[in-house]
Parts: sequence; C-alpha cells; structure tokens
Amino acid sequence: MGLLSLLTSDPLAFVIIAAALVLSLAFHEFAHAWTADRLGDPTPRRYGRVTLNPVRHLDPFGTLLLLLVGFGFARPVPINPNNLGRWGTMWTAAAGPISNLLIALVCAVILKFAGSGGLMGTILMTVLSINVVLAVFNLIPIPLLDGSRILGALVPSLGRSLAQFEAQPFSFVIVMVFIYLFGGQIGTLISAVRGWVFGAIGA
Repeated sequence: MGLLSLLTSDPLAFVIIAAALVLSLAFHEFAHAWTADRLGDPTPRRYGRVTLNPVRHLDPFGTLLLLLVGFGFARPVPINPNNLGRWGTMWTAAAGPISNLLIALVCAVILKFAGSGGLMGTILMTVLSINVVLAVFNLIPIPLLDGSRILGALVPSLGRSLAQFEAQPFSFVIVMVFIYLFGGQIGTLISAVRGWVFGAIGA
C-alpha cells in the first residue's frame, strides 16, 4: 500500500513517514557521493550530488512509485570506477547502507534514554524502521542494489557480469519480481536487523 492512502486516513502519519523517507534516501545517496568524492572521484561533485539537499537526489518516477505502491528509489549517484579502483568502488557502494545503519543506531540510542512515547518517539521509531529497511534491502546482492556492487568489487569476474546485466532495460523488473517472490524472507531479515539495532544499545 502506498503513502497516498494515509493522506486522508492519517495525515500526520503521512507527513512523518514521507519526511523520514525523503531525508533517509537523501542521506543514503549523499553518503555514496561524499565517499566517492573523498576517495578521489570528482564525478558526484560535478553533478552536484555531494549535498544533503533532497531535491538533488530524488527521482521523479521513484518518488511516484513510493507514493503509489510504497516502494521507490532515489537517483543513483554517478561515479567513475576508474577513479576509485576496486576497493574504492566497494566502499562507495557500502557507504549508503552503512549510513542508514548509523542513523538507525542513533535513533535507538535516543529512544533508549528518551523513551518511545509521544510524537518524538513515533518519529524516531519511524526513522529507525525506515533506515533499517533501506540498509538491509540495499545490501541484497542483486543488480541495481548496493549489495550487487559490493559483491562485484569483491569478485571482479562476477562484477563484470553483474554490471552488464544491470545495464539491461529489464533489470528493474527483475528487482521487482525478486521483491514479490521473497518479500516474506526480506521482512524476516529486516525484523532481525531491527532487533539487533535495539540489542546493540541494550534497549
């Protein structure tokens, strides 16, 4: 179910979830851009992506999907692997999910000391949950996701095949089919990671 259904039934929830999604996606893409920039690739800066401004990161079609079906995406950060090398490419890919896990951990720490009640507690829980979902989902090693690029850097011969497959026009359909077929398993994994986040800070 997309976010639009909440607009009339629960406008406050719509605002909280939409804002958390937009900011979390922007931070995820900023982490990719910042890491690549720091590791010597000027490409993200050239395209104005080393910024936390959500407008620079949101994809119109991905945002529409988010509103309609509850699943969407931001614009991928352009990088030049030739400027980064094998390990630089890997860390650039990993930076997005790592940033989401860090946000989730920060939210968990605040929740531990401030409690989960009230509007602030609701916001923190929403941000935490969304960032866990983004981190876990993006680490799945299938084309178009960060996990695929991490795997490709670790196994260069496989990376070339994954990159070629990713360039195919039907690769997005493969991701959607994968989500449909393995949604239950992905949900179980997300719940486990969410529990780990709380366990890590003793909450």
